[in-house]
Amino acid sequence: MTLSSKATALKTSFIIEKSIEPVYTGGSVSLSADGYIFSSSLGEDVKIINIDTGEKICFINGDSEIITSLALVLEGTRLIIASRSLMLRHYEIPSGNLIYSLKAHDAPIIVMESDITSTLIATGGAEGSVKVWDIKGGYITHQFKGHGSVISAIRFSTEIKKRKDRWLLATAADDYKIKVWDLVTNCCLSTLDGHISVIRGLDFSDDEKILVSGSRDMVLNFWDLDTFKLKNSVSLFESIESVQFLQKGLLVDNKQLIVTGGSKNVVRFWDYISGLEISQTSISKSKDVTICEIIYNSRRNILLSVLSDYSLVVHSLSSLKLPIIRRISGYYDEIIDCTYIGSDESHIAIASNSQNISIVDCLNLNFSLLEGHRDIVICLAASKNGQWLASGSKDNEARLWKFDIESNHFLNIATFTGHTDSIGSIALSSIKKGIIPNFLLTGSHDQTIKLWNLLNVEECCVKSLYTRKAHEKDINALDISYDDKIFISASQDKTCKVWDLYSGKMLGVLKGHKRGVWSVKISDYEKIAITGSSDKLIKLWNLYDYSCLKTFEGHTNSILKVLFVSSGQQIISSGSDGLVKLWTIKTSECVTTLDNHTDRVWSLCVSSSENIVISGGADSVINFWKDVTQEEKKRIEAEKSFFVENEQQLSNYIQCQDWKNAIILAMSLNHPYKLFMLFKEILNKNLPGFTDKSVMGFSVVDEILESLSLEQLSGIISRLRDWNTNFRTSYIAQRILYILLRTYDASYFLQISNIKKVLDVMIPYSERHYKRISGLIETSFLIDYTLREMEDFSDFSKP
Repeated sequence: MTLSSKATALKTSFIIEKSIEPVYTGGSVSLSADGYIFSSSLGEDVKIINIDTGEKICFINGDSEIITSLALVLEGTRLIIASRSLMLRHYEIPSGNLIYSLKAHDAPIIVMESDITSTLIATGGAEGSVKVWDIKGGYITHQFKGHGSVISAIRFSTEIKKRKDRWLLATAADDYKIKVWDLVTNCCLSTLDGHISVIRGLDFSDDEKILVSGSRDMVLNFWDLDTFKLKNSVSLFESIESVQFLQKGLLVDNKQLIVTGGSKNVVRFWDYISGLEISQTSISKSKDVTICEIIYNSRRNILLSVLSDYSLVVHSLSSLKLPIIRRISGYYDEIIDCTYIGSDESHIAIASNSQNISIVDCLNLNFSLLEGHRDIVICLAASKNGQWLASGSKDNEARLWKFDIESNHFLNIATFTGHTDSIGSIALSSIKKGIIPNFLLTGSHDQTIKLWNLLNVEECCVKSLYTRKAHEKDINALDISYDDKIFISASQDKTCKVWDLYSGKMLGVLKGHKRGVWSVKISDYEKIAITGSSDKLIKLWNLYDYSCLKTFEGHTNSILKVLFVSSGQQIISSGSDGLVKLWTIKTSECVTTLDNHTDRVWSLCVSSSENIVISGGADSVINFWKDVTQEEKKRIEAEKSFFVENEQQLSNYIQCQDWKNAIILAMSLNHPYKLFMLFKEILNKNLPGFTDKSVMGFSVVDEILESLSLEQLSGIISRLRDWNTNFRTSYIAQRILYILLRTYDASYFLQISNIKKVLDVMIPYSERHYKRISGLIETSFLIDYTLREMEDFSDFSKP
């Protein structure tokens, strides 16, 4: 084993630069009136993001019950949530503070809708009742009963200013009937019966003369709101999940179009007067994907399509072709593998428990799909220049993809067939002739390895150069050396084998793991390799004699991925314990542990500059870890310098008895012991200027404690909590606490976030100190009594 000749600084510190987390996993969604803030339910919780950047604005923890409906109101500054707990909760955004909570219905709220002014919100329950609430006050303004089953759709009319004689609310239920209510007279104007399945969408035309309803019976109905008669009916030949009116004149002059979406995964525009379809746009190539909901935002002229595969698509309404502004994956499911792609590493490819490969833009997190595999994609490999991508799947096939500059997309160049079971590992050769890698290597659960020649892959049918029966169990990983001379295979049979790439001859076996091996990596700088196994160990191997050089222990569960970094001087690993660890080979020590996953971390990839490490796990979270080693070193050095300077300044203040500046500086240094010793020094009665008239001995010290900022008050309260736990330090804590309680109002203390917890700790100790002092005082009376009795005895004994 030889040392790397390339001097590279070792890494020690990483921070999360960004994370891709689940945004939508099904259920209720809402878009703010300005079209920028998006909220969605994640089981019992709610996540709020900026729809343009994907940045998380707020996360609302649930009440342990599944969210059934939600709505953003007041320009996205308020969020109304309903859950199966039957509670209606009102939150402030982005702080996430709960404004009020109340029981709304006798059954879960299924749908809710706010009016255009965000003054009222209507809720429809599973028991069939409809209630209208004042959003700010949290009280009921209207209550309507009449439906015989679950409320399935609800909509306010928007024409409030032009028609003050009536204000309409339309509701639909699973009884297939629509009711139109007048909020002015508080009565039902009509019951509309024209569907034979669940009604999923309702909307009013701009002039409030037409109500459109869309149902899963594949029919659009247009109702005249003057006569409450069916004016027109259109068959769509697909189950309708969403229907809305667009603004008049949008897309087509002098016409108000209707947009629909449903089971055929197509956004369609209709002329409601003629009943003719104007255009349609397919959202996804997959026939299994359906449109769950379409949200129209008139301010930004956009459509947000919510799909059954948990993806969100933002369309521009600049033309009938609906150009896509942004496509977001709401949920990637279990991240199995990922790799950087693109010449500038601007994208990553993700295999995520799906037959499609997701291509994600690292900058704005937009994603697209590579479709071609017929079963779940298990493994990925990218060429050094990022222009080629190889994938292996459970459909027993491997595919080669090439980046097309003109379309800015990957194209499927070749399909490799021949394995009889799932392809669990794949690798591309390092050396290129021209622009394409020389070879592709595949390892399968059929226990064989195949080598494929890629030089003429675009011109002829591809056949494997050789097939080798490599292991007794599934092959989990493959890696090719930087010079394309050897490769290593890792298997569930607890062994790794070293092979000659060109001949397919086995050169040696790496034995030592007690369980299956999940990952293997060959160093680009030395003739060594690392392996990670289910036995929780990482092993470093010498590829000259195939002996084990070192073993690294630290993970508490199976190790799933290992990579070299820092020119081969360090190892980065991930495991089933949800942790990513960085190791230094020379010292065999774990330098740092990165923890931001809640489940197995299957995938790791490192940028060519090694500034970014990406980890992807079974929790559907992808973390971008940024190397901040140099920044951290500079920060520590700056802190040390700052601390030394201020330590000297503090000593100078104490020497000069400049208590005011000394206390302010000691609090800013965040050094509890030095602050305590400072107060102890101040309470020394032998100091010149000390007076019993001041609580702290000096009036200037009392004045400082009486003029603290909220941040300073919060900090010193935390110190008092700690000092109060010990009787020998409690006397200082009690003196300071006396000044604080005498000076500041309770409302000022309540602005401290953790004040309740602090007081809960301080009260029992204060009571204990009080009892102790009371006991000492009572004991002192016994001394007084004894002395007095002794004086009387002395007087009696005199002659």
